[in-house]
Amino acid sequence: MADILIGTCGWTDPALLRSGWYPPGHRDTEKRLRHYATRFPLVEADSPYYALPAPRTTALWAERTPPGFRFDVKAFSLLTGHRTRPATLPPDLRDHPRDEALRTEIWTRYAEALAPLRDTGRLGTLLFQYPPSLTPGPKAESFIRAARERAHDWPFAVEFRDPTWWHPTQAARTTAFLRDLNATAVATDTPDGTPPTPVTTPRLHMIRFHGRSPHWGKGTKEDRFRHSYTEQELSAWLPHIRQAAAQAEEVHILFNNCCGDAAPRAAQTLHDLLIRDRRRPGSAREPTTAGSRPWREGDVSGGVRPQRPAKTPAPHE
Repeated sequence: MADILIGTCGWTDPALLRSGWYPPGHRDTEKRLRHYATRFPLVEADSPYYALPAPRTTALWAERTPPGFRFDVKAFSLLTGHRTRPATLPPDLRDHPRDEALRTEIWTRYAEALAPLRDTGRLGTLLFQYPPSLTPGPKAESFIRAARERAHDWPFAVEFRDPTWWHPTQAARTTAFLRDLNATAVATDTPDGTPPTPVTTPRLHMIRFHGRSPHWGKGTKEDRFRHSYTEQELSAWLPHIRQAAAQAEEVHILFNNCCGDAAPRAAQTLHDLLIRDRRRPGSAREPTTAGSRPWREGDVSGGVRPQRPAKTPAPHE
């Protein structure tokens, strides 16, 4: 059975800061991250999608979190084909043609910036979230393959925002393509109702909960992601999580319904549901309470506990 790690997409969202989720006195970035790491063992770092971080920044992230904590890091927008404003590029690259040479140079700097996370065992995976405009076909597959070849020795997860990648007529090809790349297929919970994705790498399976807002795909960020998950909605995912945990070494579950404290509340609710699920008669052994001992294979984590160190990715992982 896998280790199941649960967290949220980001820890500095303005709506989260205003919600009162952080205790009084946690006004600076260091205290917030340290507090977050006492509540969850996993977080998604989405700021690198908007701008390349400095290596000093990611080194501080590593310093402020305990051994075994994981960061799943979004790829910079240019690397996934999203619109990228010139101002977000390094000054010496702003006039460069938007071609493969630029993406290769950006990748080199991105990888250098994330090296402190990988070197300290804090990196979970890179997350390449591709836009709705990237539809299935040879051209799209070549674009993704080029990205994977640049990141051949890094853990690599892929989320498609175009649901046709997982349409029944396309799903088998998409699965085979990602397995050939040794890339983790990211399952998503959205109003589109895209079916859960299969496990495509033995190391990791990943699920991102985006909410079920009727404004998905339009409106402001708050409109698109505003949703409070119910126990019933989350319980429907338990069979898929159990199946994934039987096939992968780790399962990462992230909540992106980032309005107020909806994401950490949903993460805690899912954690509690998984604990109750483990206590079913005839189920796998019951996980102990957080913090009582180092958690081992098959444990569910949404709270404080040490984790085993991250494995060094094998080539092309």
